[in-house]
Amino acid sequence: MASRAANVVLSRANRMRQTLQSALEASVLEIEDVSYQHAGHAGVKGDANETHFNVKIVSSKFEGQNLVKRHRVVYDLLADELKSGLHALSIVAKTPKEIGS
Repeated sequence: MASRAANVVLSRANRMRQTLQSALEASVLEIEDVSYQHAGHAGVKGDANETHFNVKIVSSKFEGQNLVKRHRVVYDLLADELKSGLHALSIVAKTPKEIGS
């Protein structure tokens, strides 16, 4: 009997989570789908499923990187998603030391 899990297509949020967690070893990773807030906006095609996300990520791999570099890292990691329907990200990227700030 084949595993049902092998036939499951991962949601964009789950694919994003796997990609970011694997590359950045995040101690905090929150991904919120806010696509419903953008239905009907210019640039949003169809029913706006899984197109807009808020991402909060805390990783020691951000040490020594400015905000622009951190965002670039996240965008680069999610390049395939951006090419396949991900329209917008709101990113909060911090180091563990910055959490209390």
